[in-house]
Order: sequence, then C-alpha cells, then structure tokens
Amino acid sequence: MCAIKSFGVILSFADILNIDEETALRMASGFGGGMGRLQQTCGAVTGAFMVIGFLRGNYKDDDDEAKEITNHLIQEFSHKFIESHGSINCKTLIKFDINTQEGMEQANKADVFNKKCTNFVKLAVELLEETLLKSN
Repeated sequence: MCAIKSFGVILSFADILNIDEETALRMASGFGGGMGRLQQTCGAVTGAFMVIGFLRGNYKDDDDEAKEITNHLIQEFSHKFIESHGSINCKTLIKFDINTQEGMEQANKADVFNKKCTNFVKLAVELLEETLLKSN
C-alpha cells in the first residue's frame, strides 16, 4: 500500500530535518492510503506538508509571519501537485476504494501502489525541493 511509498517523502528529507530513519518512518507510518486509509489527502502530500512545517513553520504564538509563509508554501506546493495530477485526494488519485475488499483487490491487481503511488512520492519530493529552494 501507499504507506511504504509515503515514507519516501519524509525519508528524503530526514537529514535536513535532523532525524534518524526510524523516527522518519514512525512519523510517516500513518500516512498511507490518504491518512490511515481514509483516502483523504495523499500521504506523499501530507509528508511534504510536514517537512514544510518543520522547516518553515511557526512554533511561537505570535509568529504570524512564519505561519503565513508556511501556509503560502503549502498552498503553492498543493497547486503544483494538483496541476500535475488533478487532485491531492488519495481516492481521486488512485481511483479505487481501498476500504472495500473488492476495491483493495482491484487496486492490488492494477498494481496501483507501485505504479501510481511511487510517482506521487517522486513528484512530491521534486516539488518540495523546488518549493523550499524558492523560499530561501
């Protein structure tokens, strides 16, 4: 399932985040299938949001500038991902309901998690690098 693939975004930035591989894997462990298989926001996209928040986010109540920068970067990233794939929603992206046995079987038969999710992670990493470089 996409969970393994979703780890790729956090793992790709683990050194920059100054976290070890185990911590990165644990942080991203619930991302697959659009957040715990809810098929909402794609786990690769959510991983990118977490990296943006960690690197550019606010952590003080009165840091409105950091909050605005974070929101802007997340929106910019999302727009670019949507331009490429039409959505950031897992169910829309993979076109299967993986919460039914039939849907999961169809998704596995179509090899969607390897064929599609791998591409989503790759694009998310590329867009994230581009977004972060522009924000410096």
